[in-house]
Amino acid sequence: MSQIMTREAALRIGLTARALPGVEARALTQALADTLGLPLTEQKLSAVTVADIRLMLQGDDIIDPDIDKERIKDAVRFLWGEGVEHSDLPPVQPLAEGEMPGSLRVAVASNNAEQLDGHFGSCERFLIYQISPTETRLIGIRPTLEADAAEDRNVARSGLIDDCQVVYVQSIGGPAAAKVVRAGVHPVKIPAPGPARDTLAQLQTTLRSPPPWLAKIMGVEAASLARFAGAGDDEDGSQ
Repeated sequence: MSQIMTREAALRIGLTARALPGVEARALTQALADTLGLPLTEQKLSAVTVADIRLMLQGDDIIDPDIDKERIKDAVRFLWGEGVEHSDLPPVQPLAEGEMPGSLRVAVASNNAEQLDGHFGSCERFLIYQISPTETRLIGIRPTLEADAAEDRNVARSGLIDDCQVVYVQSIGGPAAAKVVRAGVHPVKIPAPGPARDTLAQLQTTLRSPPPWLAKIMGVEAASLARFAGAGDDEDGSQ
């Protein structure tokens, strides 16, 4: 899939849409693409004016004409990059080569702050964590706007997290789950929304002695199966 926008641009557009009542991020993205051309970059977004936004969105009937001009101005500041670093997004810590050996990479479907509150096919972003028995580190935030412009959204969304071993979601349909699995990622449904780190803390406690499903993902032997392996050796030796 050719890149239609940078991740920074996707973040700016998502925050702008959230600040405008009734405006969906996908509709805003399409309106911006029609006006500015692809790819959408930070430089192009920084040149957008309040009048531009009102004109393009009213033309597509996706904005309430009664929205106060000052409110639109506040929203457009996100397009310009202002306040993005002060949004509700959690801070990211980089992961250097060789750090956290034996760890697991996990994606979390999210719409707000550091919450596990997203459905696979509609979440605004994936939070990417590296988890070891002693540390949980947020290493990336990946907006989904670009994936939603792809011909197959589920394949594109799967591609955003194909370097992860597990993805936590509130829900995921059967066809989407099959594409996630095909990308080498194990989907786990957590229907009740809540802090991502609460769920990750539960996962972290199992890393020292992982259950069979997790051991398979990690490429190690499950402690619960070790005794059967030993029994097999004894039987082979007695024959």
